[in-house]
Order: sequence, then C-alpha cells, then structure tokens
Amino acid sequence: MASGKADGKVKGFQFSPWNLLLIIPLLVLITSLFNTDGPRLFGMPFFYWFQFVFVAVGVLCTWIVFVMTKDKPTSERPDRLSVDKLDEGDLK
Repeated sequence: MASGKADGKVKGFQFSPWNLLLIIPLLVLITSLFNTDGPRLFGMPFFYWFQFVFVAVGVLCTWIVFVMTKDKPTSERPDRLSVDKLDEGDLK
C-alpha cells in the first residue's frame, strides 16, 4: 500500500505489527459474542459488564500501540521542511 511520487519525496504508509493489536477493541462490534444475560456480575447482565470491561481493554490496547510505536520514524530520512517554508506555501 506504499504510495509515492516519482521523485521519491512521499514515503507512504508504514506498517507496524503493533497496529494489529488495534483489532481487539473492534471485537466489541460483534454483538453476537456477548449478547446474553448470564453470567451476572454484581447483578449486572453479561451484556453490560462485558462492554464496560472492553472499554478498559480498548484503552489498554491503544496505549500499548502508542507507546510501542511513538519513537518509530515514519521515514528514514530527516524532515527538511522548515516551519517558515510551510507557512509561506513554498515547498520547494
């Protein structure tokens, strides 16, 4: 899925295996997995307390992916654009 210009200035999508961890929070969208009344936790049906637990799991997965990928550069070469050039609209 890498896209780029002929001169090689645009790098494109960088895949990280850590991003696959973000699939886990999407499992909560499959309601047939947890569409049941039991087991109950403190009188609360499984349908509700499972969703509460999955919110915490989703936050944890997102945090892990952020921590593990925050220092990974999206490009091998340093950025040569200055803030002034971006403000002026001159990208050459």
